[in-house]
Amino acid sequence: MDAATAAERLAALMAERVDHRFKGLPPDAEGLTLAELTAERRNLFTGGFTTPVLALSAERLEHNLTLMETYAARHGLAFAPHGKTSMAPQLFQRQIEHGAWGITLAAPHQVRVARAFGVRRIFLANELVDAAALRWIAAEQAADPDFRFICYVDSVRGVELMDAALRGRGTSRPMEVVVELGAGEGARTGVRTEADARAVADAVAVAPTLRLVGVAGYEAQVPGASPERVRGWLGRLVGLAAEFDKAGRFAGADEIVVSAGGSEWFDAVADVFATIPELTLPALKLLRSGAYVSHDDVHYSRLTPFNRVPEEGALEPAFRLWAQVVSRPSPDQAFVNAGKRDAAYDLDHPVAHVVRRDGTERPATGIEVTALSDQHLWLHTAPEADVEVGDWIGLGLSHPCTSFDKWQLIPVAEADGTVVDYIRTFF
Repeated sequence: MDAATAAERLAALMAERVDHRFKGLPPDAEGLTLAELTAERRNLFTGGFTTPVLALSAERLEHNLTLMETYAARHGLAFAPHGKTSMAPQLFQRQIEHGAWGITLAAPHQVRVARAFGVRRIFLANELVDAAALRWIAAEQAADPDFRFICYVDSVRGVELMDAALRGRGTSRPMEVVVELGAGEGARTGVRTEADARAVADAVAVAPTLRLVGVAGYEAQVPGASPERVRGWLGRLVGLAAEFDKAGRFAGADEIVVSAGGSEWFDAVADVFATIPELTLPALKLLRSGAYVSHDDVHYSRLTPFNRVPEEGALEPAFRLWAQVVSRPSPDQAFVNAGKRDAAYDLDHPVAHVVRRDGTERPATGIEVTALSDQHLWLHTAPEADVEVGDWIGLGLSHPCTSFDKWQLIPVAEADGTVVDYIRTFF
């Protein structure tokens, strides 16, 4: 797909018409296209939006995109942010405009979404043995010589299944794979030992439909993860790349991919990848952190590497969920009209930040989210809490991945509430 076609498809998202599919949008906007609604620059608080409504901060979103672009460049890293976080092609495009090498994904459906909107470099941070998906990707490669696809392998059986699915399909070029090094016993996917890695590499070498181009893994799965243990595992990954290169296992590759990096340890990735020895081919040091795009108010705010390296900058939580107090049955209790269908809850409860009444915001002093039902958040209200039925509560969320996936369309609002864009998700 050429750039013009990709741009047309992104633009076509704004031709969708506002209707019942999209939570929180103004009922009186029914029938308008998103482009028309955007042009009206409605205010999130006075423009007819209904609660609950999830919004992204325009300023904080841009700040986070710029910060990680700068960080990756400073440390000599290529950046393929994990698209499963947002599944939003508009954000994929903005990430690429901010210097991303490509987009990381985790499942075949996600690859189809990215390809539908013209993403040309995709790193699948997962094993892929589904024959129908493999054949579709091979057809995409045959149709588009600029499309580059890389995925994990971690077993001889998996390599055999991939080769069987691709043989006889008239593939124009081998599918590129990287051996995934597991983070340890009891961790998730990936080979457990270097001997296992060699066996998988040997299997790739005799599969004409595949080409080994590197090694990869996910350091957050290291058991009892600590700076020392994570760096130790990253050292193993770098050592495996050097060993494979010395043994000539990357024959036919143009560069050697060494990839790691979630959103908790990218400082360790940057440090250890800086020690990659000179190889016979250029090294593509590929970082994959994804949660940064929106960041959050609890989980990643605690764990972000920027807490350890504050001189490098700081990410800013860009999500705010607005819900309305619908019941105040006792002095120490209130309920708002958002719940598990609207807010991430798999890691932490939402956090009440502000109360909005009559156009004025004040801190949500004495208000704590204690539980979630499907359509209610349970609030404990201390004596100092000033909250009544009808108030809007602005809530911070934990875990971007399970925040994006509850909303098909997310308004992007400036600090004064002016909505300047709408982000379409595809989960």
